[in-house]
Amino acid sequence: MNIISYQADADLKQAIVTGVLRQERWIDFQTAKAAGLKGVKDSEVLAIAAQQERILVSHDLKTMPSEFRKFIRSNYSPGLIIVPQKLPVEVAIKELLMIWEIYSAEELVDLILIRPIF
Repeated sequence: MNIISYQADADLKQAIVTGVLRQERWIDFQTAKAAGLKGVKDSEVLAIAAQQERILVSHDLKTMPSEFRKFIRSNYSPGLIIVPQKLPVEVAIKELLMIWEIYSAEELVDLILIRPIF
C-alpha cells in the first residue's frame, strides 16, 4: 500500500498547502512553484504530476476535469482532486488530510475526486 503524495496546481491557494503540512508534516505535498507549474498547460501539469506519482490538487473545476479525462485515455494518472475555490481553507485542509489518512495511492489512480464529501 503506497502513501499518497500531492502536487499543488498553480491555482491552488498556498494556505491550503501550508495548512496541510502544519497539520501533518509527513505528507509529501509539493508546491506548484517547486514543480515549475506557473503558466504550464493543464495537460502538461497532469503529465508532470503523473511522472512524479503525485495526485494533482487544483481549484480548476472549469477545465481540469475534461483535460484529465482526455489525459487518462492514453496515460496513467495518480488522480485528481478538485477543491472548489469557494470552499473554506480549513475545510479543504481537513478533506486533504482525511484522504491521505484513509486512501492508498492505488485506490485513487485515474480517479477525479471533487471535494467536499459532506
